[in-house]
Amino acid sequence: MNNPFMKAFSVFATGFSVLASRLSMAGAIAAIIFMAGMTLHIIVEILLRYFFSTSTFVLDEFVGYGVAAMTFLALSYTFEHNVLIRVNFILLKIRSALARKMLEISCVMTTLVLCSFIARYFWRSISRNFERGSTSETIAQVPLWIPESLILIGLIIFVIQMLAYVFRLLSGSKLMSEQ
Repeated sequence: MNNPFMKAFSVFATGFSVLASRLSMAGAIAAIIFMAGMTLHIIVEILLRYFFSTSTFVLDEFVGYGVAAMTFLALSYTFEHNVLIRVNFILLKIRSALARKMLEISCVMTTLVLCSFIARYFWRSISRNFERGSTSETIAQVPLWIPESLILIGLIIFVIQMLAYVFRLLSGSKLMSEQ
């Protein structure tokens, strides 16, 4: 790599990938915390029903929020570690390394744009729910912007992780499927 621009870009891509990796790890840790919280809530619910014939009355709602939060917060971590389920049978059939890389970049960029669009939708919904003070129609009356914010955070981390992957590919790294 004699080109100074490519050297600088490679350094930038590496630094950006480190940032993305740390954010992904933070999202995964948050997902684990939500899983532990849901597990504890389920145990409390079982004990309340068995011993006291009562309930928290919010288990299904909170577990639903937790599953959504876990899914989106862990998304970038699974992508980074190449365990996200991907359909890549076309990519595997292409023999040219350059064509494979260009197709991979195109697919990741398409996903990145779609996730950015979804994130924009969530941002608008969060803003609207926050301004209106919208709450769930259950006994807990959870402000709806809270669970939606967790999904938005997960989407943002995922977009950052995909962008880091594209930067790594453009700086000369191998495809995930080749590592």
